[in-house]
Amino acid sequence: MTEAWLVILFLTIGTFGIRLTGVVIGQQVLKAGAWARAMRALPGCMIVSLVAVSVLSGGPREWAAGLIATAVAVATRNLPITMVSGIAAVWLLRHLG
Repeated sequence: MTEAWLVILFLTIGTFGIRLTGVVIGQQVLKAGAWARAMRALPGCMIVSLVAVSVLSGGPREWAAGLIATAVAVATRNLPITMVSGIAAVWLLRHLG
């Protein structure tokens, strides 16, 4: 067996091992309590952290787009509409401003 095939074999075993570990641990996680609430909140926290870095490291155009998206979020309480409006605001402010 060549060296390349050994690398592929070990990477395959590693990939499936990581996935299997995630499934096994995921089945053991409590379905109620503080841990479950934290896991349900995790996707939203990740989106907020990514957006916050973009807004804070950007300039006035990104800040304006963040304010527009925040206003849409408060008005509609709809995540997809908020995301689309924020992306559209960034694009418009960068290309028209």
